[in-house]
Amino acid sequence: MDQEARLDGTTRAEHPQALRLWLRLLTCTHLVEKQVRAALREGFDTTLPRFDLMAQLERSPDGLKMNELSRRMMVTGGNVTGITDQLVAEDLVERVPVPGDRRAYRVRLTVNGRNLFSDMAHAHEAWVMDAFAGLNAREIATLHRLLGKVKERVQVAREETA
Repeated sequence: MDQEARLDGTTRAEHPQALRLWLRLLTCTHLVEKQVRAALREGFDTTLPRFDLMAQLERSPDGLKMNELSRRMMVTGGNVTGITDQLVAEDLVERVPVPGDRRAYRVRLTVNGRNLFSDMAHAHEAWVMDAFAGLNAREIATLHRLLGKVKERVQVAREETA
């Protein structure tokens, strides 16, 4: 059951249009994510968290400390450690000691990891493009602009309450 199904059987007047929009966005996000997860599994025998970790490392060629990876991915250190251990065993990432800190390591992509991630990133882009294929360029730009306004409003509100 998707998020919008919660409103089935109710009238529009009972729920503000903004709530209906929120549920539509949530449903779309879940549907696209489900497709991406399945495509990563089928095409690359990998998971979305592994892809996400590699994406963070691709943006930081010198590597990241485990706590930086955890913060960027918004997951626990234990989750990052488990994924990293798997990727090290597959020669997709490596741990490199941090000079001056015997306990710390930077994790970075290996050559094999960079090559595989490049293939996955191109495929990922195509999957996302396909998800939005029902919209023309102008509609995509408008939706992006409007969601940017929502993002800005939420960020301002969060800063005001901090």
